[in-house]
Amino acid sequence: MTPLHLVQLAADQKSADVTDWPDRIGWIVGLLLFIALVYWLMRQGWKWRGTLQGDLPPLPSAPDGRGPARLELSGRYHGSTTAGQWLDRIVAHGLGTRSRVELALTDAGLDVVRPGAADFFIPLDAVREARLDKGIAGKVLTEGGLLIVTWAHGDRLIDSGFRSDHAAEQAAWVETLNKMTKTTEGTAR
Repeated sequence: MTPLHLVQLAADQKSADVTDWPDRIGWIVGLLLFIALVYWLMRQGWKWRGTLQGDLPPLPSAPDGRGPARLELSGRYHGSTTAGQWLDRIVAHGLGTRSRVELALTDAGLDVVRPGAADFFIPLDAVREARLDKGIAGKVLTEGGLLIVTWAHGDRLIDSGFRSDHAAEQAAWVETLNKMTKTTEGTAR
């Protein structure tokens, strides 16, 4: 083969288009529609769960004369579940919304202040126990990574999960809350 013949052979061959744009655009639009459908179904599931939990009474707000704070904690609120069922998330009244949290423990109870979400108050006589655990719906940490407060609201027992910015202070919360709960039970009898 002569060099002229190779040049002519190379000129005769046409490479295929690298991208088939109509097919690619069709796949991208299809994928975006699928993602939108999945998101919409997840949102409908969240709303349905909130409807099922509609019998939960409104959350209490903090009383005016709650006294000085015994303990304060800054961290994250990871949600609430039915007590003992760490995957049964409660979404009614905003309890399923994760957020930053500022906790203050007073003689009246636990004041839960959540910027960007609904604040609520857990009266001391509603608190059943506090413990360190490793998980709550949608969040699993190392053993003892979450402060779980079990409390009664209406006819339900609820576990609420908190994670302090300083994990070492969570043990003091458990000890203090459990002491205050036992003291309240002893005076109620």
